[in-house]
Amino acid sequence: MKQKLEIWVFGDYRNYFQNRVTLQLIGKAVELAKEIKATVCAVVIGHELDEWIGEYIAHGARRVYVVEDPVLKEYDAATYAFLTARLAEVHKPDILLVGATSFGREFAPRVAKRLKTGLTADCVGLAIDQDSLLVQTAPSFGGNLLADIVTPKQRPQMATVRPGIFREIPHNYEAKGKIIRMPLPIDLSSRRLRLRKSERQPHQSKKLEDAAIVICSGRGIGSRKKFNNLYELAGLTDAEVGATRPLVYAGWAGHDSLVGQAGKIIRPKILFSFGVSGAIQHTAAVNDAEFIIAVNKNPKATMMKMADVAIVADAGQVCSALIRELKKRIR
Repeated sequence: MKQKLEIWVFGDYRNYFQNRVTLQLIGKAVELAKEIKATVCAVVIGHELDEWIGEYIAHGARRVYVVEDPVLKEYDAATYAFLTARLAEVHKPDILLVGATSFGREFAPRVAKRLKTGLTADCVGLAIDQDSLLVQTAPSFGGNLLADIVTPKQRPQMATVRPGIFREIPHNYEAKGKIIRMPLPIDLSSRRLRLRKSERQPHQSKKLEDAAIVICSGRGIGSRKKFNNLYELAGLTDAEVGATRPLVYAGWAGHDSLVGQAGKIIRPKILFSFGVSGAIQHTAAVNDAEFIIAVNKNPKATMMKMADVAIVADAGQVCSALIRELKKRIR
């Protein structure tokens, strides 16, 4: 009798309360599992893991594979990839999903290479097709196109997925799951290269994809000076600033500020859109914003049609007027 299929999600718990990508992937895995009658599993590696195991079960995992040892306390891409690949060789998951974090981008290719399977990086969509294959949607050609990719033969089907794409399932205190603890397959103390310690670099602002208010600009803002005014407006509204690809390529903003299929997918409560025409790679990334205020000289711009409030005006002038008015109210 054929073993029931398993969908694995790698558990990245380093910054659990801010980085929710593992929970988001478990939520999506639950959807995918219903279509192919699979079991959703989390893979957790490290030391003192009980809290994270319980959280993953509460958010939808029905089985958790655990490799726990003091020597695994520090995240180490090479060691974690080796252990994950060994687990996969034994238990043969059909799908393995990893968050497209800095660690995930280093870790996932190592796993894929060991398992001799394919890997689609930075996915923005996942689905199951009529042949029960995982359709992995990722930007291509600099974000101008979306490619649907499948892995028809090799297993597991692997993908890294950007944070903020999917929604996590609410915490269920009554959820039950099976915990499978696996011993270390080899003595890791003799490794030639070992990670002794790591520290997270502090970040002053919120992540763009987590911000409740986002102020996003396109070429219609007019000039770099006017674009920089958006940061002052953001400071007055507790917002984060995003940019379209032309502004990032021009060097006005860093790549971390790119809002689009080749950058960040955002779901703010309020989105201010200044001088953004609305190319498809941008609109697809802001489509889930709850309320959009768009400012553009062109009333026929796509973003103006998407907006809840559309203001036909010069984006730079409206930004300056908002700053002046907010400063008056703060006094």
